[in-house]
Amino acid sequence: MGLTVAIDTGGTFTDVVAIDHRTGQSTALKVPSTPRDPSQSLIEGVGRALAESGHAAGDLRMLLHGSTVATNAVLEHRFDGLGLIVTRGFRHMIEIARQSVPDGYGNSFFWVKPPRLVPLHLVHEVPGRILADGSELEPIDPEATLQAVAELVEDGVRCIAVCLLHAYANDSHEAAIGRLIAERYPDLFVSLSSVVLPEYREYERAMTTLIDVLVKPYCKTYLGEAAARLSEGPNELPFLIMQSNGGVVTHATAGEKPVTMLLSGPAAGIQGAIHMAQLAGHDDILTFDVGGTSTDVAIIEDRTPAFTSEAMVEHYPVKTPMLDIVTIGAGGGSIAWTDSYGSLKVGPQSAGADPGPICYGRGGTEPTVTDAAMVLGRLPDALIGGALQLDRKAAQAAFGRLAGSHAMSPEEIAAGVLEIAAANQVFGIRRVTTARGRDPGAYAMVAFGGAGGLFGTDVADFLGMRTVISPPDPGNLCALGLHVSDVRRDYITTMVRLQSQAEAEEIAAAWEGLAERGRADILAEGIAPDRIAINRIADMRYFGEGHEVQVPIPEGLSGAEALAHAWKAFHGVHDRSFGFHYEGRQEVEMVNLRVQAVGRQARPPLAPADSGRPPAAPFGTRPVYWRGTGWTDCPLYHRNEFAPGQSVAGPCIVEEYGSTVVVPAGWDCAADAHRNLILTRTAEEVQS
Repeated sequence: MGLTVAIDTGGTFTDVVAIDHRTGQSTALKVPSTPRDPSQSLIEGVGRALAESGHAAGDLRMLLHGSTVATNAVLEHRFDGLGLIVTRGFRHMIEIARQSVPDGYGNSFFWVKPPRLVPLHLVHEVPGRILADGSELEPIDPEATLQAVAELVEDGVRCIAVCLLHAYANDSHEAAIGRLIAERYPDLFVSLSSVVLPEYREYERAMTTLIDVLVKPYCKTYLGEAAARLSEGPNELPFLIMQSNGGVVTHATAGEKPVTMLLSGPAAGIQGAIHMAQLAGHDDILTFDVGGTSTDVAIIEDRTPAFTSEAMVEHYPVKTPMLDIVTIGAGGGSIAWTDSYGSLKVGPQSAGADPGPICYGRGGTEPTVTDAAMVLGRLPDALIGGALQLDRKAAQAAFGRLAGSHAMSPEEIAAGVLEIAAANQVFGIRRVTTARGRDPGAYAMVAFGGAGGLFGTDVADFLGMRTVISPPDPGNLCALGLHVSDVRRDYITTMVRLQSQAEAEEIAAAWEGLAERGRADILAEGIAPDRIAINRIADMRYFGEGHEVQVPIPEGLSGAEALAHAWKAFHGVHDRSFGFHYEGRQEVEMVNLRVQAVGRQARPPLAPADSGRPPAAPFGTRPVYWRGTGWTDCPLYHRNEFAPGQSVAGPCIVEEYGSTVVVPAGWDCAADAHRNLILTRTAEEVQS
């Protein structure tokens, strides 16, 4: 069967997990990321994985990849060379935008619109008009269209987004423009809104198409280079890319619509968390992914994540199917600072990867959450197997200066920083739990990411949660998640119909058309017909509302049965989402039909923990500071030495290659047969 390698590229490190399909043995490692050429760290990761797992290049059977390249291109404002073609009369579509002020008018004395993705002089109008029902009012003018493209090229444009009015209802004009550009300017990057997002609402469709073509040069280029270098051997290697919807597709498919790669890393982490929690016997979980800059959280019920089709990447709206993930500006690199009133604050500013926390010794000067953990003795003197040496004295000196302005000891101020950071994370978690009518205490937390183990129990105490799962190699769980992800493709068509006027045959035919496309595309991805599932979803609202909710259709229902279920189930979905419904009092309106085609992939075998291993013994002790208790000598354990079923009581520290798990007093830590650490709260009192 050979070796499958999964690589998740982050801003600082590229995480690698290789699994031998014959033995189930896994190898986890990290290599430095190479932002200027992401394919370089990808290839280096493959080479390291082969070397450390004892395999030759010919043993590779598949490469899986998730990346932040698409997101970083937007966050770093790489907007040069971008142009937009619109229907005549709609040149100011981006300027008009949507009337939405961040934080509400009451909290925003001044609001400046974010930088335009494309300046007005690079927005060109072309004649031709499609009506809302899909009929043609005015044909396109090929000569005028090519003249507009020529002017954009003269102005230095190399990426063109095409967003014509009502192209979701009839894509013929956009398709014709795409062909014209391809014939005359084959080197240009082009994205058509009817391909990227065949859905109504012109502004969001235009913005999503612009972001798609913006990231196309970065994604297509480096994916193509990586694929070429990986195919230098005798056999072409399957190369699958993670999408933000939690599924993978071939690198060629991903390169054609790279907007689907936004948030691919966090999405992979959710899939890994679901898999490891299921092995541990938990179906309802809260994922808690703590990185250097932020924390990503999501709620999972019955092993099924929630989906959304609306997100913001920085200031810019993106509509593409993705897992419903809430991001909080609190991570290991969050900076501790004092505001003008003398109050201690943590984040959202971050030291980032460069220069990073003070204890990294890379020039950082501002104290961070990681520095606080260092001061309190919760971190060892080196991370990543000794590759990153930490400077404890520098962190202590920084907190000594911060403590002086608050008349506190360095360890008291450091403990306060960790507590504030945990409170910030709790606030974000409540957005996906209590704000949606869910009790956090009914879920198990899966804490991962490089800093997840530092905060898991503190946050769980705040929320009344009793179980925290630390999966094996938590700093590499996003890479593991790639191994356990299915092939997924999403399809949508806008069909606005009132329930009283809707024709079941018309809607059923449109749904089936999407399903047929899904089956064909998943088959083309190399999936056997008996492993393909078709999931139907309807976007619906009460007549007069300006937003929709997604109503999933149970598997096995199609045609008129699926539609009847949607009309009936909508009221309950609306009630769970907003706390009220108008069943029998307000008419329901269908807006969009969706299909998600899923190609089920076999899960790789994961070797269980060695059942004959003797229980782990502490390899030493270290003074650790706990609020209310003070300094305590805590036993230190190597995680890979735990025997299945072994349990230790806190306080203690568990160390491993890419993470540290803090077990405070009042918590037990037990290893299961799948190398998870299950932390269970034994104390009765819970922080609120």
